[in-house]
Amino acid sequence: MNVLSALSVSRRPVVAFMIVGVFWGSFAAQVPVLKAGIEADDTLFGLVLLGTSLGLISTMWLAPIFDRALGRNAMPVAGLIFAALVLGPSLAPGPMLFFLAMVAAGYASGMLDVVMNARVSELEARHGRSLMNANHAMFSVAYAISAVCTGVAREAGFEPFQIFGTIAVLIVFMALWLRMEVEPIDEEARRTNRFPWPTVLLCGAIVLVAFFVEATVEAWSALHIERTLGGRAAEGALGPAVLGLTMAIGRFSGQALTERFSEHAIIMIGTAMASCGALIAAAAPSPLIAYFGFGAMGLGIAAVGPVGLAIVGRMVRPEHRTAAVARAAVIGFMGFVLAPSLMGFISGAFGLRLAFVAVAALALLAPLLAIYLRSNAARYSQVS
Repeated sequence: MNVLSALSVSRRPVVAFMIVGVFWGSFAAQVPVLKAGIEADDTLFGLVLLGTSLGLISTMWLAPIFDRALGRNAMPVAGLIFAALVLGPSLAPGPMLFFLAMVAAGYASGMLDVVMNARVSELEARHGRSLMNANHAMFSVAYAISAVCTGVAREAGFEPFQIFGTIAVLIVFMALWLRMEVEPIDEEARRTNRFPWPTVLLCGAIVLVAFFVEATVEAWSALHIERTLGGRAAEGALGPAVLGLTMAIGRFSGQALTERFSEHAIIMIGTAMASCGALIAAAAPSPLIAYFGFGAMGLGIAAVGPVGLAIVGRMVRPEHRTAAVARAAVIGFMGFVLAPSLMGFISGAFGLRLAFVAVAALALLAPLLAIYLRSNAARYSQVS
């Protein structure tokens, strides 16, 4: 009942999380055909995916301004902007235009992501309870469903333009439900009190590691199954789908666990499981074993990103909360950007198996950051 209650309390941001999940789940399931469509090798494809970073970086500063200017209309407007730009990847005939399409997709996704996380953080403060994991779980549910449906659509012969066009229409209808009242901000206090950059950077780094692991499976699992392990299109789509389903389970479980265990314990145990999962995926001799590895990665890393965002929202002053969560989220988003690109470089040089081994090693940075943050909590917290 804790999960259902959390979803009820945050029902409007939940829809926004599902919008983002629907697009990226479909995108992940179409990576092989999109990559082939622009005739890019692994390294070049990793480079063009860096376009997402340009859009995401801009949201670090633009999203808080956008949020303050539009108030209760910030989420629906961000959703409609997203709907207008989702067709871009399917229309790009070559690497350069695909790069620009990813810039636009990164910007639109980042704006909505920042605003919806800020709304959840406000609700957490208002109700005095954790809500992040339940909302992020619904992203994962939407992501998994979208990936599976996209795999079926690909098997049936539908082209990327047709699939993304359907998603654009769906997002428009979902965006109509996103209007939400916001907490007023004390502008004088916001200008007077120092912005909590150390806290934002530490929590953002934890989120970055979590999103890096997640993005690895999103962007490269389908290709790993189809190319390395010889799977079909539907089998390839099951890679990101398994991630989405296990992350949903992990985040729904995390919603309950955060009310019983420390946030730092969740980070440490989760990243250890994700690291083991990455090693299983790297050594997998068949798609079935790879699914098991991807599932362990999803189940383990699921709660880590939401917990990192919840920590920053709890440790900063109310007047800085939106901007702090926005900037920690954008730092985390860089994991979605760096993972496909770094995986592309490593895969191009050494193969996808070794690339997943590198992810297993990187995942272990999050526990070190969590230990440092816990040891210095009094130093970095603005809330007595």
